[in-house]
Amino acid sequence: MSNGERQGIPGAAGMPDGLVRLLLDRYRQPHRRYHDDHHLAAVLAAVELLREHASDLEAVRLAAWFHDAAYDPKRDDNEEVSAQLAEGLLPMFDIPEPRVTQVARLVRLTAGHTPDEGDADGEVLCDADLSVLAGDADAYADYAAGVRTEFSFVADADFALARAAVLNGLLARPRIFRTATGYERWETKARGNIALELALLRTL
Repeated sequence: MSNGERQGIPGAAGMPDGLVRLLLDRYRQPHRRYHDDHHLAAVLAAVELLREHASDLEAVRLAAWFHDAAYDPKRDDNEEVSAQLAEGLLPMFDIPEPRVTQVARLVRLTAGHTPDEGDADGEVLCDADLSVLAGDADAYADYAAGVRTEFSFVADADFALARAAVLNGLLARPRIFRTATGYERWETKARGNIALELALLRTL
């Protein structure tokens, strides 16, 4: 893989070429409108922003690469399939077993974004994955539109109910972002964006 192909993907420099190709092929599947290679790059960039909070930064980076490696909007076990993919592929690239186990555990956490208290690596990965919630108005609108397109097979009313349940669940948390940096940078903006999307969903 050329250096040009790696540009714009934080953390790609230390990754095996074969693994990068394999994962990017997955993130570039045509059915993806939000969970794509742009999302991957954004999560990896957020991980770098939060790196001081991680205890095993390499495991978090690898987990970011794998967290949406399997994505089918018609399934509810994408995180589990992605974790199993990490467990199967990483040993082929000489990643030590303890780190493979940690990567798979972190990937599974992104199903609910609720790491245990004191789980530094889980907090970094989950905050990075949720950082899209704190984008500017245009970026958040693009994110919401991408999610809706991925679920275009769902009727508007049903989508609005399911999406509102997810968003209200986030608002009900004492804090969406668990790292100090994530909370300081993103909490207020994310809550405002979510409230605005909820208002728009009520018009569907």
